[in-house]
Amino acid sequence: MTAIDASQVASRVAQIRERINRAGGKDVEVIAVTKTFDVSAMIAAFDAGVEGIGENYAQELISKIRDLPTIKKLPIHFIGRLQTNKVKSLVDTVDVWQTVDRPELIAEIAKRCVKTDSMARSTIMLQVNSTNETDKGGCQPNQVEQLLQFALSKGLEVLGLMTVGPTDGDPQRARVGFKLVRKLADDLGLSKCSMGMTGDLEIAVGEGATMIRVGSALFGPRS
Repeated sequence: MTAIDASQVASRVAQIRERINRAGGKDVEVIAVTKTFDVSAMIAAFDAGVEGIGENYAQELISKIRDLPTIKKLPIHFIGRLQTNKVKSLVDTVDVWQTVDRPELIAEIAKRCVKTDSMARSTIMLQVNSTNETDKGGCQPNQVEQLLQFALSKGLEVLGLMTVGPTDGDPQRARVGFKLVRKLADDLGLSKCSMGMTGDLEIAVGEGATMIRVGSALFGPRS
């Protein structure tokens, strides 16, 4: 894992916030994606004033969090594809589960949070496959309302919806997908939309993102 220059990260966070402002964003949270970088990336992100940390892999997150000073800890968002058998190991670490896309996962998170008295960590977002790509996580748009009701019945807090732009990076497809997810959130009374990454954050912000996930724009290329 590559060590991080904290002053450079602070400068890049400022650049990201300027991009958000130019795109018309207001109160947009920046989630720093620290996968493949060591714990110094988490510390640099904290010092730069981002709102949260995004991690994709269970074992990597667990190993890094042990070395993170408590006073430097931001809310941890799990943003990778999530298997139900990984929930148990993550329940004391993850604050927001962003990639919840099926009833089995909702039931497992609720079960583990209750069992470990971690209801403070039972906050989720529902991932929507807004680009209809078969190899991508997320429920279908017409399944969102049913999943929302199921999650609420299990006592989970649903912050909002999450989506990933098209794999091919096509800006028009991204815009259509982001617009769809924002409308779904609005129709269901959900305020938060996690959508947009380094390459398409302007499109996402323009369509109503309240949370963006950026990694390479802050920390450079991944090894």
